[in-house]
Amino acid sequence: MIFSWIYEKEETIQMKTFLRSKGISKSLLATIKFDGGSIWLNGKERTVLATLEKGDKVMIRIPDEGEHETTVGVDMPLDILFEDDHFLVVNKPFGAASIPSKVHPRLSMANRVKGYYQRQGYVDQVIHIVTRLDRDTTGVMLFARHGYAHALMDTLLRNKEVDKTYRAILSEPVLTQPHGFIDAPIGRTEDSIMTRMVREDGKQALTEYWLDQSYPDGQTVKIKLHTGRTHQIRVHFTSIGAPLLGDDLYGGKADPEMLRQALHCESLAFVHPISGEFLKIEAPLPDDFIKWESRQREKEADIRVGTTI
Repeated sequence: MIFSWIYEKEETIQMKTFLRSKGISKSLLATIKFDGGSIWLNGKERTVLATLEKGDKVMIRIPDEGEHETTVGVDMPLDILFEDDHFLVVNKPFGAASIPSKVHPRLSMANRVKGYYQRQGYVDQVIHIVTRLDRDTTGVMLFARHGYAHALMDTLLRNKEVDKTYRAILSEPVLTQPHGFIDAPIGRTEDSIMTRMVREDGKQALTEYWLDQSYPDGQTVKIKLHTGRTHQIRVHFTSIGAPLLGDDLYGGKADPEMLRQALHCESLAFVHPISGEFLKIEAPLPDDFIKWESRQREKEADIRVGTTI
């Protein structure tokens, strides 16, 4: 894959410094040097020791990655929300893990994406997961189509330049304000390697929320994470007495139509690190959310009718 830039500053600069400013890491430079890539300055192949002046054209060719042989491609449905040469964004369904496991080595989103790459005949078939979701969380999941794009997105994430929002259903209608924050540290529970809890000696965690709608049996909320702790949304809302509907791990109420924790990654927004385009990618609400809200509206109507009789 080829990338090119025009150097526009007045001061001279060394090639390796310029490439570092474009997110080209030392390891990627080594790949370019030893695995068949190349660096060009004004049409001539050069090394990272070359000096740039204003108006110079820099071009690099990153060698193809091939494939990661341990990830097995499978022919399973893939709901694609966005794709270009650098990123693939999919709508993850309920019940699919992000990465393969020993128990389920072929059922993850990584397996599905690998199968898609194979069917498309892409030369780069290494799976680069940028944003993971829990097995039972649905919604927007971002993959980079090559290592350079992955590195650029990791930088955006570290700099908090990626805006990700969730939708959730709370199993108890406890929220009274339209907007608020849950600022509480999270750590492991004493008797489990899986579950987390709010505890004073935990890591700082901040969750922002907006109350969407209150229903007889719960509330729908929009959520933004300002930190990325394990199970953060589930733990924080449990800590205020409102575990997510269907979340049996954290005490959420069971529901016949919500067979998992009611959590959906609704949108992902960022400035594309290569094209400069602003992207906001959204995943529609899943059927179980829609059915639950429809049933709640029917229940509200029944309550109003009963009140007026």
